[in-house]
Amino acid sequence: MTLLSVEHLTTAFRTERGEVTAIEDISFTLDRGEVMGIVGESGSGKSVTALAIMGLLPMPPARILGGSIRFDGTDLLTLSDKAMQRLRGPGIAMVFQEPMTSLNPVFTIGDQIIETIKAHERISERDAFARAVQMLEKVGIPSAATRMTDYPHQLSGGQRQRVMLAIALVCRPRLLIADEPTTALDVTIQAQILDLILDLRDEFGMAVIIITHNMGVIAETADRVLVTYAGRVVEQAPVNRLFDEPLHPYTSGLLACVPTLEQEQDRLLAIPGNLPEPARRPPGCRFSDRCEHAVAACRDGLPPLDDFGAGHRAACIRALELRR
Repeated sequence: MTLLSVEHLTTAFRTERGEVTAIEDISFTLDRGEVMGIVGESGSGKSVTALAIMGLLPMPPARILGGSIRFDGTDLLTLSDKAMQRLRGPGIAMVFQEPMTSLNPVFTIGDQIIETIKAHERISERDAFARAVQMLEKVGIPSAATRMTDYPHQLSGGQRQRVMLAIALVCRPRLLIADEPTTALDVTIQAQILDLILDLRDEFGMAVIIITHNMGVIAETADRVLVTYAGRVVEQAPVNRLFDEPLHPYTSGLLACVPTLEQEQDRLLAIPGNLPEPARRPPGCRFSDRCEHAVAACRDGLPPLDDFGAGHRAACIRALELRR
């Protein structure tokens, strides 16, 4: 059953160069209990999409130009600020990038978790404290009752990320958005955090959106994948199908950048060039300037997100030719 439906979402930011479109015509659905990965390079529109869903885009300079975001049947774009504030926490929660800057350095971690609980529920200080301790235990913080009085700087990077998860999950949301949840963590801690998110998904029955540039994270966690480039969706598919048979050259490029145990090469592959600036995006396919398969027709107009069956869609006019 569909929990979240985003249709034709388009946002822009006012800049010194005029209004610049950040994301264009983003559409996807998310079922209850499903894990969706949104992947792409920095600047591809992943975080802007998440902030739009959360109602946290700064307006101005941001502006929603069109589309809808429906959560459990309610169009979030029609809600007031107070209604959105009530929804955040028990409805939708988000784990932000960089837990050291997301956590308030002058408050203890216990105060920050308790504040979240009391913002949404009428509950005594004692009961809020007990629930905060319980949540810290669930996310794997040892000696949780003692650590309630710690400040963020007293915790390791992995522990801070676990505290961010505790704050996000303490009100048992129906949807968790995790924006780069493993950034700056070593691979062992990354694996622990990802396993923890999936375990809590199973326990709480919530849906999850994981935003990352790491295809390895996607392979480990997601049921379905949304690939974004320069503010648009270029491919979406079930995770196994995407890895076995990518249809867009950008997706193939991302997958080629992932090292494997079978590789015997001195240097990793890389996609040539850089993501275009939002104000200077090329005509036609946004990836055409970096694509080795581009032809003149690729620059004639934006390619549609065509359906190739089994939930697999791609925005490439040469997808069937290049299919491997």
